[in-house]
Amino acid sequence: MRQLLIVLLLLYSAASLADEAARLKEANFPALTQVGTTPMERKGQIVLTYLWADIYAAALFTQPGIKPQQAFDEQRDLRLELFYLRDLEHSDITRASATILKRQQSADTLARLNAPLTQLQASFGDIKRGDRYALNYNPQRGLNLERNGRVIFTSADHQLAKVYLGIWLGPEGLPDKLRQNLLAQRP
Repeated sequence: MRQLLIVLLLLYSAASLADEAARLKEANFPALTQVGTTPMERKGQIVLTYLWADIYAAALFTQPGIKPQQAFDEQRDLRLELFYLRDLEHSDITRASATILKRQQSADTLARLNAPLTQLQASFGDIKRGDRYALNYNPQRGLNLERNGRVIFTSADHQLAKVYLGIWLGPEGLPDKLRQNLLAQRP
């Protein structure tokens, strides 16, 4: 019985890896991109799965020669791109991000950022399968949120950018293995 369980787990793991590869291929994240005049290269990519359902594929881009963790910690140029693999309601997105932010941030920080966080969250709307969102951060410009290549939100608030990008890049956001893979820190 134990051998059968091990075989089934190995088969499931192999199928999961194949599914992840197919999902990343579907997302078709480029190896190189440009945000404004800044060249960026893809450093890590993942697929977020929740209760056996693939939710989105994500890729993180930074300037050549800049490590993703360094870009996040030092608030340097970075781009986080999300390709949605299923339809999601706006309320689900808001609820999930609020849960993570409450785990990561103090009540004072969330109170200070309440208005800009609410405005950022409102810009999302309902998500359709195939939608591509991107969070672009530049130290001079601040944070831009794109939906399908069009900027739908902009903020010069650097703290807002750090807190919101922390959902994916900070501790206690994504599961550690996913976060490390996105940050190109293979365990």
